[in-house]
Amino acid sequence: MIDYNSPPIIQSNGRPTKIKMIHLDLLAPIYRQKKAEEEEEEEDRIRSASSFFISEMGSRVSKQVERRKAISTEKKTLCDLHQNCGEEFPGCDYKPSDRKNWMAGINPEKVHINKIVWPGTHDSATNKIGFPAITRPFAQCQSLSIYQQLVKGTRVLDIRIQEDRRVCHGILLTYSIDVVINDVKKFLSETQSEIIILEIRTEFGHEDPPDFDKYLVDQLGEVLIHQDEHVFNKTIAELLPRRVICVWKPRKSPQAKAGSPLWNAGHLKDNWIDTDLPSTKFESNLKHLSEQPPVSTRKFFYRVENTVTPQADNPVLCVKPVTGRIHGFARLFITQCFSKGVADRLQIFSTDFIDEDFVDACVAATYARVEGKA
Repeated sequence: MIDYNSPPIIQSNGRPTKIKMIHLDLLAPIYRQKKAEEEEEEEDRIRSASSFFISEMGSRVSKQVERRKAISTEKKTLCDLHQNCGEEFPGCDYKPSDRKNWMAGINPEKVHINKIVWPGTHDSATNKIGFPAITRPFAQCQSLSIYQQLVKGTRVLDIRIQEDRRVCHGILLTYSIDVVINDVKKFLSETQSEIIILEIRTEFGHEDPPDFDKYLVDQLGEVLIHQDEHVFNKTIAELLPRRVICVWKPRKSPQAKAGSPLWNAGHLKDNWIDTDLPSTKFESNLKHLSEQPPVSTRKFFYRVENTVTPQADNPVLCVKPVTGRIHGFARLFITQCFSKGVADRLQIFSTDFIDEDFVDACVAATYARVEGKA
């Protein structure tokens, strides 16, 4: 309560100010009502936030359930297709006796470049990407070194680099491009008739390494097959001793021109389908492949990737379990190419975590073409 006997407040001009005397207990009901209103508003905000959180979580859980159902349904679709159609295609029983030298085993004088079904690897140099058990599972697409992949039968390499010439996958880094080149050289020194397509590109979001085209020519000059559209109709024997088709895909630097030791981006094409749904990717691959010219008339390489990609809205983000949804259906895909009349368009066939059976399937399709069975 205000003290009525307190002295008046004196203004700066020396005159006393009149104070309206009010008992504080008269303000108490107003204060309590105001406080009650504020508490009620706070409770409303909490209830609203809780409702939004519950609704949002429910929506996300519902979406995840639907995603899991979609993945399960698509895996079943491929399994049913495999059960109904099998995986037999012309030459499918052929197996190379030596995968390290499988081109030599078919006969370099009979194997034309445009008749090869090239076994390739996706994100080839990621066997040591990032940190083990921490970031590596989210970016590793191969467990073998470049040399080991080549020995196993891989003939198309997909390499991503950044401005300092280190191999990368997105923001994650691994060894220098020198490691890749040295592995390629080692393999070439141990074989005589194996042709390699070496695709190197500047990774998205990165700058081109300075003078990288000169680096490649300096490193591989003697074995580089120069950019020439007549190459597609030549046999391996006609190209030897040159053995590497190097496709350099910079982001901003000038593209290689005809006659250059390097090949430009227009000579290796694909249609990237960014999905983790295996049947969707399988059918999309067939659709895009059917839209390509036959290999007999095509003057560029076309790649199909037997892979699926982890998606940010799915709880499974590690590469291996995700890409495993489609990995085992490589032979089925080749079979479907023959069944749908588009086998004459299949050329580069790439995968994650390449294995012997994938290589054997590609070699078998190549053998069938060379022997006139397909």
